[in-house]
Amino acid sequence: MSKISRRVFLATGSAMAAVVAGGVSYRASAQTGAINLYSSRHYDTDQELYDSFMRKTGLKVNLIEAEADPLIERLKSEGANSPADVFLTVDVGRLWRAKQEGLLEPINSPTLQSAIPDPLRDVDNQWFGFSSRLRVIVYSKDRVNPADLSTYEDLAEAKWKGKLLIRSSTNVYNQSWVASMMAAHGAADTEAWAKGVVANFARPPEGGDTPQIQAVAAGVGDLAIVNTYYLARLAKSSDPAEKAVADKVGVFFPNQRDRGTHINVSGGGVVKTSKNKAGAQLFLEHLVSPEAQAIFAGGNSEYPVVKGTPLDPVLQGYGEFKYDPVKLSQVGELSAEATRLMDRAGWK
Repeated sequence: MSKISRRVFLATGSAMAAVVAGGVSYRASAQTGAINLYSSRHYDTDQELYDSFMRKTGLKVNLIEAEADPLIERLKSEGANSPADVFLTVDVGRLWRAKQEGLLEPINSPTLQSAIPDPLRDVDNQWFGFSSRLRVIVYSKDRVNPADLSTYEDLAEAKWKGKLLIRSSTNVYNQSWVASMMAAHGAADTEAWAKGVVANFARPPEGGDTPQIQAVAAGVGDLAIVNTYYLARLAKSSDPAEKAVADKVGVFFPNQRDRGTHINVSGGGVVKTSKNKAGAQLFLEHLVSPEAQAIFAGGNSEYPVVKGTPLDPVLQGYGEFKYDPVKLSQVGELSAEATRLMDRAGWK
C-alpha cells in the first residue's frame, strides 16, 4: 500500500453546533462534531472546500489523502472499525468499485438529487458527482484543420495513422472513456475500434495528460485525448513555456452531432460504516452549494455540475458543448471489461 498522508483541519466554535442544509437540521455532539474524509483528490485548492464547510457548520474536517485504490483497500481492511465518514475520488470507475465492495451507504437527499443531473449520480444514490471533466481532442493548430475532426469513432480511421497521442490502458480516465464507447456500440465493435486507434498511435502510450499536450505542441503527434482541466492549467500557468504550449493547441468536443462528448466526474459518497452519517450527508450537500461549486470551477478548472454556476474563464473560452447522457453507473460497471478489451487490442 502506498504511503497515506494525513492533514487535519480544525474548525473554530463550539463542539456542540446546530447546522442546517437542504432544510434539514442536524445537531453535532462532542462525539460527532467532525467528519473524517478519505479523499484521493490531490488538489491544494480543495482546502477552501473544507474551510468553507467549517465556516458554515462549525464542524471540523479530518482529511486523509491517498490514491483511490489504497483508500478503497484501507476501507475494506478497516471494516466496521473504519473512522471514515466520506469517500471522495476522481473517476466513476473508482466510485463504482467502492459501491461494489459494499463500502458506501445509500442516502436520501432531495438537495443532492435535485442539484446533480441524473446521469452524474448513482442510480441507487450511493455516490454523487460534484465536478466534471470532459475527455476531449486536443489538436495542433498548425497541422490540423478542426473541420477534419468529428467523433471519437473517427480516431480509428487511417487518415490519423501515426498522429494520435494518449495515455496507457492502465489510466482510469481512458478505461472510463472506452467503457462509454462500449455503452454506445457494444464490446465487439468497440474492440475493433480500439485496434484502429492503437494502429494510429504516434508512439507507445507514456506519461499523463499534460505530456500528451506537450507532445502535440512539440510535433510528436497531431492529436491527443485529454481531460479539459489539464489544458486549462497550462493556459493559466505563470510559466511562459507552459502558456506557449497551450497557445499551440486547440480544443475539439467530439460527437456533438450525435450522443455528445464523454464526461467523467469527481465524486463521493457516505461510507457505510460512518459513525456520523448526518454530518457526512451535510458535507456532501455542501459540495453542491453555490460557494462550493464556484470553488470547484475556479480552483482546479473543473466543470461544475450544478446548472448556473459560472465557468472558469479559460473553460468558457473553449466553447459550449453537449455531453454524452449515458448514466455513469453503466460506465463504471463496464470499466473492468473495457480494460481487458484495450489490452486485447494492444493498447498497453
